[in-house]
Amino acid sequence: MNTEMILTNARLVLEDGIIDGTLVVRDGKIAEIAEGHTDKGLDLEGDYLVPGLVELHTDHLEAHYSPRPGIRWNAISAIQAHDAQIAASGITTVFDCLRLGSDADDGYKVGEMRAIADALAEARAEKRLRADHLIHLRCEVSAADVLDHFADFQTDAQVRLASLMDHAPGQRQFQTMEQYTFYYKTKRGLSDEAFAHFVARRQAASARYSDSHRKALAKACTDRGITIASHDDATLAHVEEASGFGVRLAEFPTSIEAAHASHDAGMSVLMGAPNVVRGGSHSGNIAATDLAMAGVLDVLSSDYVPISLIHAPFVLADEIEDLDLASAIRLVTATPARTVGLDDRGSLSVGKRADLVRVRRESGVPVVRSVWREGERVA
Repeated sequence: MNTEMILTNARLVLEDGIIDGTLVVRDGKIAEIAEGHTDKGLDLEGDYLVPGLVELHTDHLEAHYSPRPGIRWNAISAIQAHDAQIAASGITTVFDCLRLGSDADDGYKVGEMRAIADALAEARAEKRLRADHLIHLRCEVSAADVLDHFADFQTDAQVRLASLMDHAPGQRQFQTMEQYTFYYKTKRGLSDEAFAHFVARRQAASARYSDSHRKALAKACTDRGITIASHDDATLAHVEEASGFGVRLAEFPTSIEAAHASHDAGMSVLMGAPNVVRGGSHSGNIAATDLAMAGVLDVLSSDYVPISLIHAPFVLADEIEDLDLASAIRLVTATPARTVGLDDRGSLSVGKRADLVRVRRESGVPVVRSVWREGERVA
């Protein structure tokens, strides 16, 4: 590994603006930033140079591990395929979501997510990974076995983020039965009788477990210093509860009211980058662009499409008059990094990790041309 690298003739996307200049890397960190060009180093030909993207919530690993219903792929192979696509999308830090909590119709068995976490640790130790992978536990608080699943991770230092979710009908994401019916009846082809039984069982589980599980998990995360995320908050009561638990990240609020309240309470409001690229929510909830226009969007997540994380900031900068590209890039770099306490990365600043992405955009979808993690080329 070279101890010094010079990148010049670049459009450097800083936190507060864009300059034409040169960036010097030494020993994996940003050592110098200056305006102007030099004859030395790698000529970026006027391309943008942005910080490595920080992804807090992606279910993408699941698609590789379980590519078809009932199919489980080799965990290391799945992780490598996921990692390659993540890195090629400009993401240098990724929080891989592992789902905790199941019932007879859905989810993974106790121990299955633990095995994936072990595979991640093994892949890291063997230097198989391009991006820096951490773990985000998605805890379904209405599931009877969620605490058993969580216990598998009680000593795992890879876990840096946990979200508290309840996907029962009538709750949060699914406040109307129309939304829930499409997701769980129409898509699964359930009969009226089977769907009624499914709904009743889910609602009963939520009434029995959600409150106590939410409190137990919030306390466990606080005790261990794990950042807590709320999920699909819809009302002021939801936001007040989240604030009481010390939540720092409000994922996918489902109402403008909840988004404003979360932002005003000091939480980082996260929405999906696919929502921005598509022009709206696939589940019929609020549009991320509306929150950006209102000044209450803080973080974007690629969710289920990795390339959307570099695409969406350009879309927002194009569509919102008061949002420049530097501010839009902060949604996928500096703000998510700070939200989870990763203060060593997320911006082009002297002393930060040299996690860097070279991006060219003539028009439309931007192209990721090169990616460096701590000064090493990874894509």
